[in-house]
Amino acid sequence: MNVYYYRVLLASGRTKTGIAQLAVEQDSSARLWLEKNFEATVVDLTRLPGWLAETQRSLAHLIRPNIRPPELAGMLRDMAVMTSSGIPVVEALRAVAQEVGTGRASNAARVARNVMDELDAGATMSEAFARYPDTFPETVRNLVMIGDETGSMDKMLAEAADHVERVAKMSADTRQALIYPAFVFASIFAAGGFWIYYVIPNLTGLFKQMNADLPPLTIAVIAFSEWFTAHIGAILLGMVVLGFALWVVWRYSRPFRRFTHNLLHRLPIAQTVMNSAGLAFLTEYLALLIRAGVDMVSSLKVMERAMQDEYYRERITAIRQVLERGDRVSSAMRQVGGFPPMLVRMVSVGEETGTLDAQLSRLSAEYSMRLQRLIANLSEIIKPVVVLLAGGLFILLIVALLLPVYDLVKQAMSAPQF
Repeated sequence: MNVYYYRVLLASGRTKTGIAQLAVEQDSSARLWLEKNFEATVVDLTRLPGWLAETQRSLAHLIRPNIRPPELAGMLRDMAVMTSSGIPVVEALRAVAQEVGTGRASNAARVARNVMDELDAGATMSEAFARYPDTFPETVRNLVMIGDETGSMDKMLAEAADHVERVAKMSADTRQALIYPAFVFASIFAAGGFWIYYVIPNLTGLFKQMNADLPPLTIAVIAFSEWFTAHIGAILLGMVVLGFALWVVWRYSRPFRRFTHNLLHRLPIAQTVMNSAGLAFLTEYLALLIRAGVDMVSSLKVMERAMQDEYYRERITAIRQVLERGDRVSSAMRQVGGFPPMLVRMVSVGEETGTLDAQLSRLSAEYSMRLQRLIANLSEIIKPVVVLLAGGLFILLIVALLLPVYDLVKQAMSAPQF
C-alpha cells in the first residue's frame, strides 16, 4: 500500500488535489488509476516516503476512522443477506453504496463506493478489500478472500459480520468497565492540578506574610507546587511528546511490542486478562478458518498475520513449524507450551473425532465469557481502590495546608491580650 500526493486537471478545467492510498507497485499504475477514477489528466504525482505515508495513514485513521465496527458489521451482514438470496455480490455492494443516513451518505456507503472503484478498476473482491487495511481488519480480509476462492461469499460475509460484532462487543464491555475509573482518575488529576497550580501558591504567600512555622510536609508540598508551576509548560509538552513517542514505538517496533506483551503475560492480573483475550481471539478465528475449509497450516499462517498479541504470535509460528514436520496440533501445543491443559485436551479430542471447529468454538465462547466476567470483577475492584487513592491524595494536601493554619491559630491564642 503506497500513498501518493496528486494534482489532476478535471474535464471542467478545474484542478483537484489530494492524497490517495493505492495498492500498486509502479507509479504508472497509480497514474492510470487516477486518470480513470477522476476522468482527468494527472498534472503532478508524488509518492510519499514510507514513514511519512504511514504516519499520514495512522493519523487519518486516528482522527477520523473510515467506519466504526458496528457499521462495518451491519454492512457485511447486509451484503451477506443479499448474496444469500441470489443477488450478485457486486449488486449487493452497489446497494450498500446507495444508502443514505441523516440526509447524507453513510460511512458504510462511502466505504462501499471505495470498494466499487477498485472493482471497476479490475480488482477482485478480496483484492479490493485488501487495499483498505485501515477499514477492513485482517480477519475480514481473509474471510472475503476465502469466499472469493471457494464461492461461498455469502457464508464468509456472515461469518465476518458475526466476528466483527463479537470483537466490538468485547471492546465495548471493556470500555464500559473502565469509564468510571478513568473519570475518577481524570477528576483527581484535574482537582489536584488546580490545588497545586492555584490554591497552594496563594496560601504560600499568606503563610510568608504571617511568618508561619511550616512543617516539613508543608515545605515539601509548597516546593513541589513551585516547581510544577514554573515548569508546567514543559511538563505538558513532555507528556505530549512522550505519548506520541510511545505510540510511534508501539506501532513500528515489534521488539518493543514483544517485550511489552511478554511482560504483561507475567504480571498477576494482566496475565489473566491477556490470556483470556488472546485465547478467545485465537480459538474463534481458527474455528472460522477451519469451518471454511482452510487447512491447519494455512490457517496458522493467517493467524500469524492477524494476531496482535506477540506472545501468542510467537507460539503460533512455533506450532506451524512443528505441524509442517507432520505432527498434530495438540502435540505441537504441548511442545511449544503456553496453552492451558483444557485447551490442549479439547483440541486433541477435536482432532480425534473430526470436530475440531466445534471444539474451538466452544473454547472461544468459554474464554470470551471468562474475559467478560473478569473485566466486570476488575471494574468493581478498581472502584474502591480509586476512591482510596483520591482520598489519600486530598488528605495529604489538606493536612499539609492545615498544619500551618493550626500553628497560626495556636500563636494567636498564646499571644498576650491587651
